[in-house]
Amino acid sequence: MDLVIIDYDSGNLRSVQKAFEHLGVNAVLSRDPGQIRAARAVVLPGQGAFRDCIRKLDHFGLTQIVRDKILEDVPFFGICVGYQLLFEESEEHGRTPGFGILKGKVVRFPHDLTRDGQWLKVPHMGWNQLQKKQDVDVLAGVADGDHVYFVHSYYPVPEEPEIVATTTEYGLEFASSVARGNLFASQFHPEKSQKVGLAILQAFWDKVKRLGS
Repeated sequence: MDLVIIDYDSGNLRSVQKAFEHLGVNAVLSRDPGQIRAARAVVLPGQGAFRDCIRKLDHFGLTQIVRDKILEDVPFFGICVGYQLLFEESEEHGRTPGFGILKGKVVRFPHDLTRDGQWLKVPHMGWNQLQKKQDVDVLAGVADGDHVYFVHSYYPVPEEPEIVATTTEYGLEFASSVARGNLFASQFHPEKSQKVGLAILQAFWDKVKRLGS
């Protein structure tokens, strides 16, 4: 099994699969433990509430399997809530534990968020820019200032600054993606980010192929 997109009844799974298929990648939607364990790479999308996503993963018996794949340093791509779940906890709907793979917690944008004296709406929705903080192979095709697509009210605050791959400004500067080993995860949606997003997904797949050669 090449690339498995974790199917746990979260939204946006098919659009992620279609983006990889556009690049010629055999991307399979699966919640089968055997297929996930055999995968060369794993993608964990996520939409909606942090707690609901954790409960769905638990319901399908996938939480520990996904954690194991990440800890084995298999190429992993987390998207949106699939990025947030990597951290120790979220404050959304009360404290909810996450995977605890990365140190830090997920917090909400402040209610009094402003930029240039103007109130900013939450959720943060639409196109915004990336600022690269480290050289990451998955971001090889991305330049400072490139635009990607966001839809979120919460964002992770990593305790380890060295894992932050990009930041984005929306009334404050937040970590819009992280990288460590073969793990990459983003708050933005590459599958909705047109040319830049496809370049990121292609670079991720190129990395998978290099590691498997």
